[in-house]
Amino acid sequence: MLAYLIRRLTAVVVMLLVVTLVTFGIFFLIPKLTGSDPAAMFVGKQADPASIEGIRQKLGLGDPILVQFWHFVSGIFVGRDYVGGGDTIHCGAPCFGYSFRNEQEIWPILLDRLPVTISMVIGAAALWLIMGVSTGVVSALRRGTVVDRAAMMTALAGVSLPIYFTAMLALLVFRTQLGWVHGEYVPISDSFGAWFSGLVLPWVTLAFLYAAMYARLTRATMLEVLGEDYIRTARAKGLTEPVVLSKHAMRSTMTPILTIFGMDLGALVGGAVLTETAFNLPGLGNLAFQAISTRDLPEILSVTLITAAAVVLANLVVDLLYAVIDPRVRLA
Repeated sequence: MLAYLIRRLTAVVVMLLVVTLVTFGIFFLIPKLTGSDPAAMFVGKQADPASIEGIRQKLGLGDPILVQFWHFVSGIFVGRDYVGGGDTIHCGAPCFGYSFRNEQEIWPILLDRLPVTISMVIGAAALWLIMGVSTGVVSALRRGTVVDRAAMMTALAGVSLPIYFTAMLALLVFRTQLGWVHGEYVPISDSFGAWFSGLVLPWVTLAFLYAAMYARLTRATMLEVLGEDYIRTARAKGLTEPVVLSKHAMRSTMTPILTIFGMDLGALVGGAVLTETAFNLPGLGNLAFQAISTRDLPEILSVTLITAAAVVLANLVVDLLYAVIDPRVRLA
């Protein structure tokens, strides 16, 4: 198990380095290759030549590309000074960049937005796992019945309906007309009741989409597993149906579910843009949407890095859970 863990941790470090390199290339190298000026992109929509030249000096865009990458990576761990244009701006570690448009460091902005996104993702993930997996299992065990057809029709509706439509409909019915939930997002440290009330609709809306996909995946995987020889052998040995399902069928069924769960959870940590925008939640997704609207490239860059790192780390957790569910994975 220790050797397996070391291999996976090494792979994660390498992957994070590759992700950082690719992200850096997208924002700094590709614009040069296409004839664009990265300095003009980082300064925002409206900028005079003097401002652009100052940004070029602060970012060190005249240095070799490897030197720029080193300054970019080292800034995350030890901080960075942006020198140029007649002034010096210090960005403390971890330095994920500096918004020259808003004149503030990116990391405090991320820290302010991240709890909102994490609160939304954890609540929604718990809901869609419980609803999706249980619905898929019941549907597989009742294959061809009314319960199966009703569950799959509901899942099809959940997958088909755009999330912004579901969000607007939920706001109209449950907040405007029925008044069951109300208020904007409130930190949990201020009031648990207000925090819960502000997130329950985003949780249900986001979970409805993902639960539908997980229900269909669980049903298909469970039907395939139930037809395997080892399941028939377990039943022939006289094991009860609950034991067959829990100790044999579900272990194999959970493997693909964990795979997609790691990808979904990691991606959503970077912000559920449509959900956060529809419910006006001040999370990372909303930050990314606003940064795209104002062309604030340092904020877009930082959210991209956070999202990529979250996906890599979520897949590390999934790999470790694989080893718990199926010991054969440790030998891979």
